[in-house]
Amino acid sequence: MSKFIVHYSLHFIIPFLIAYVFFRKNWKTVYLIFICSMLVDLDHLLANPIFQKNRCSINFHPLHSYVAIGIYFAGILFKKTRILAFALLFHMLTDFIDCYL
Repeated sequence: MSKFIVHYSLHFIIPFLIAYVFFRKNWKTVYLIFICSMLVDLDHLLANPIFQKNRCSINFHPLHSYVAIGIYFAGILFKKTRILAFALLFHMLTDFIDCYL
């Protein structure tokens, strides 16, 4: 149960706080970007089986691979992709934490 609470808090509550505290003027847009970054989980549909309880998604699914994470880091360098890249990296951090819970 605590893994569930930590996982979904990191996916929904912490991004809200990040958006509200650091991007107060545009917090709704930033929060929406964070929520939309969860579409990266569509790559889980490529796995067989789609869901496996103890599988770590980092470096297993294509959009959670180290190469993809490197691209997300590169996105921070560009102003137009910075918030999305940060949201994707935060998503990867959340999934990484999930691997150890």
